[in-house]
Amino acid sequence: MESAPAMSRISHPERHRTDRIGWLRAAVLGANDGIVSTASLMVGIAAASAGRNELLVAGVAGLVAGAMSMAAGEYVSVSSQSDTEQADLERERIELATQPEHEQNELTAIYMRRGLSRELAAQVAQQLMHHDALGAHARDELGISTTVRARPVQAALTSAATFAAGAALPLLTTLLAPLPQLVPLIAGTSLICLTALGALGARTGGAPVFQAALRVAFWGALAMAATAGAGKLFGTMM
Repeated sequence: MESAPAMSRISHPERHRTDRIGWLRAAVLGANDGIVSTASLMVGIAAASAGRNELLVAGVAGLVAGAMSMAAGEYVSVSSQSDTEQADLERERIELATQPEHEQNELTAIYMRRGLSRELAAQVAQQLMHHDALGAHARDELGISTTVRARPVQAALTSAATFAAGAALPLLTTLLAPLPQLVPLIAGTSLICLTALGALGARTGGAPVFQAALRVAFWGALAMAATAGAGKLFGTMM
C-alpha cells in the first residue's frame, strides 16, 4: 500500500509558471511594442494624408528598426543583470572556499529568520552545504534560482521575434484595407490584437485576464490617439 505522501504526489500535481517569467516577459513586451509602435506610427502618418506606399515603407522601416532595437535593448539590460548575478556567485564561491563555517552560519541564520528552530536550521544548513553549497547560497542568500536566472540571448531573440510578429499586424491591415478607412481599421485591428495579447499573456502567466487585457488596450489606444493627433496637426501645417 502506498504511503500518504506518495499518494499525495500522484493525486495532487502542481503547475507552477515561474519558469516562464523570462521568456514570457520578453515575448509580451516585444509583441506589445511591435503592435503599439508600428500602429501608432502608421496612424500618425495616415492622419497626415500620406498614401499607402508611404505608409508601407514607414511601417517596414519601423518593424526592422524596432526589432533590432528591442533585441539590443533586451540583450544589454539582461546582460547587465547576468553580469551582476555572476559577480555575486563568484564572490560567494570564494567565500565558500575560504570561510565555509561562516557561510554555514549565514544559512543557519537565514533559516532561523524563516521560522526554524536553531537546531533544525543548523541541520538543514549543514545538509544543504554538503549537497550543493553554492546552489543553497545562491537561492537562499542571494535570491538567484535557475527558473528566474537572466538569459540575455533568450530575451533578445524572443523580443525581436515577437516585435516583428506584432508589427506585421498593422502592416497587413495597411496592405489590405481600403484607403479611406485606413486609420480606423489600423486602430481597430490593433486594439483587438492588443486586447487578445494582454489576455493571452495573463492566461499564460496565471494572472487575471480582464485586467491585463484592459491595461494593454488602454495604453495602446492612448498611444495611437496621441500620434494621430500629432499627424493631423503637422499635416495641416505643412
